Amino acid sequence: MAVMKLITREKLRFIFVIIVLSLELILSCRAASDRCACSPEIEITLGASGEDIRELQRFLKGENLFFQEPTGIFDLPTMEAVKGFQKRNSLSVTGKVDLSTWRVLGQLMATTVSTTPPPGDLRVIIDTDYLTLTVLVDKQPFASFPVAIGKRETPTPVGDWKFSSKGQWSGGFGTRWLGLNVPFGIYGVHGTNKPWSIGRLESHGCIRMFNRDVEQLYRWVKVGTSVHIIGDPFMGRRRLVRGEKGSDIMFLQKRLKQLGLYDQNADGVFGYTTEQAVKKFQVQNSLSVTGQVGWKEYVIMGLLSEE
Repeated sequence: MAVMKLITREKLRFIFVIIVLSLELILSCRAASDRCACSPEIEITLGASGEDIRELQRFLKGENLFFQEPTGIFDLPTMEAVKGFQKRNSLSVTGKVDLSTWRVLGQLMATTVSTTPPPGDLRVIIDTDYLTLTVLVDKQPFASFPVAIGKRETPTPVGDWKFSSKGQWSGGFGTRWLGLNVPFGIYGVHGTNKPWSIGRLESHGCIRMFNRDVEQLYRWVKVGTSVHIIGDPFMGRRRLVRGEKGSDIMFLQKRLKQLGLYDQNADGVFGYTTEQAVKKFQVQNSLSVTGQVGWKEYVIMGLLSEE
């Protein structure tokens, strides 16, 4: 009998451990999943190359530390410019763009807003045409900030969303994260350690702000705050094929629904049902039946806002 009790206790203990480990795994996966597709800033040293280096050189040139034409190669003159930047900002003078240097870069610029929003209905408008984020209080503009948005091949999701999570980041992503409840991917508003990217189409779809600006916004908004991202969802004019995700897919699905060709929810995921609806449209309009949306489909469906 004592042996049976011992076995039972051991079984219960084993089950308890399994449950705890499972919960830890689920929570860690959720925490890890609350990250966008943005790549972290890594340490840059002599010999590195790429568009990021070119942008860094342009920034250093604007700071009167780099005096050559940007080449996109982290060479000796670039290293000396980085040393000058580090010395100016009381950092360890290594000539490498390390974590501490990234952090200082991220804190350099900000929009000055001296007060907190008054009580009232607070909403956020992100304009992908003018690259601005505006805070409205009772439908009146209260503060506006410059932002960076997604590249044409990885567009920012146009639509009506809400902030679904808040968090503090570290390392290469800026200092704050405000997640959006976009159903077809992980998108959010976050800071950046690349101040030169603000005002441009630079991200994988997220909205970047100067770190100090996003820290201010972080204090003002709460989970559930409405976020309206306005602009042309088809700005990238990318070819839409099965497997793609995005707000352009969502608006395509809405258009197909208006045409009576699609009866599912517009979820922004180009799956089998969407592909079949596109094929039906192509048959009706004497187009090549590919199940893909190219220029002819854009035009005939009336999806383009300018042409």
